[in-house]
Amino acid sequence: MAEDTSRNLGPVVLLGPPGAGKGTQAKRMVERYQVPQISTGDLLREHVKNSTHLGLQAKDIMARGELVPDELLYDMVTERLRLADCERGFVLDGFPRTAAQAAWLDALLESGIFDNSKHAKCLPIVVQIDVGYNEILRRLTGRRTCPTCGRIYNAYLQPPRVEGVCDLDGSNLVVRNDDREDVIRQRLRAYEAQTRPVADYYERKGRLIRVDGSLPVDQVSELVLGNLESRGSV
Repeated sequence: MAEDTSRNLGPVVLLGPPGAGKGTQAKRMVERYQVPQISTGDLLREHVKNSTHLGLQAKDIMARGELVPDELLYDMVTERLRLADCERGFVLDGFPRTAAQAAWLDALLESGIFDNSKHAKCLPIVVQIDVGYNEILRRLTGRRTCPTCGRIYNAYLQPPRVEGVCDLDGSNLVVRNDDREDVIRQRLRAYEAQTRPVADYYERKGRLIRVDGSLPVDQVSELVLGNLESRGSV
């Protein structure tokens, strides 16, 4: 483990539909290699909260009901990747979301943003976690959340001891709006239309690793980490 925390992971991009388990696998990579997990959603919220120059621009745009343009996200991502904790690598979750963003990221990394690191001009290794449509519906529609302690259950896969009640504090479990079937179907359609071309982009570049996300979580982790190490990322 000590050796893992000193190795160069390099840039890693996680792809997959909602409910594929990207967050879980990102957390395990972060814990194993001690590199940051970077989410553009988190970056955006942080900039807005701290009223940075970029955050104020984003806030004004969102107040008008408009989408934050790629150029503003690019500035936030570039600023974040220049921090010292990214020099051995990082895990991108939720970015890039389009083929244009993927091409921009390649260009940024090829430009030598990490001038002082051992992986300057290192292009990302991309992990696509594949899960079938019906399995995703089962995972997400079965999700139940405790409004008090935040613990998450699944009615099909990891049910509470008493149906509809949190094991820890006895609160009644709730279904989040994002976990309603109509919302999930809409999110999956958006993923197919917008994000799947990102996987196609990386596949053409020969940098896409496909992993069966329907396997048990520990097996998925073994496949992900094993592929990263065999590809020479660490």
